[in-house]
Amino acid sequence: MNENELFFRNIQSGNIENIGFQLDKNPNLANIKDGRGFTPLIFATYFGQPDIAKLLIERGADVNAQDASGNTALIGVSFKGNKDLVDLLLDSNADVDVQNKNGTTALIFATQYNQKAIVETLLNHKANTSIKDNEGKIALDYAKEKGFEAIAALLK
Repeated sequence: MNENELFFRNIQSGNIENIGFQLDKNPNLANIKDGRGFTPLIFATYFGQPDIAKLLIERGADVNAQDASGNTALIGVSFKGNKDLVDLLLDSNADVDVQNKNGTTALIFATQYNQKAIVETLLNHKANTSIKDNEGKIALDYAKEKGFEAIAALLK
């Protein structure tokens, strides 16, 4: 197993001590990409590792880096509903309006997955409610389609 593979394995398993040692030896690890285009930060947030995500950001991880599908860490955690990670990313200057290759934003994903607390947080950080995805829909369209009335009310 090479250094990069070991680094991602340590992230997945939550081995923050080894991650710190690896970053001490090679600071560039904070922004490498795996075979799917995941950065360590995207990987850490995907696996719900807030302490590792914070360490990676402190060590220079690009909070707005995108994977092969154009997703950022913020887009990923917005549909999973992890508010602590959303807050960490937004407090670390994550761009709230990045669109992936399908034109989907964090706000659209949070809406599609009925993540009301995340929608509120994104709106408090000035998420643009008029951004359309590749289907020509905005977040409000999805809220109405799915019958998420509380989220629709927030988006109006």
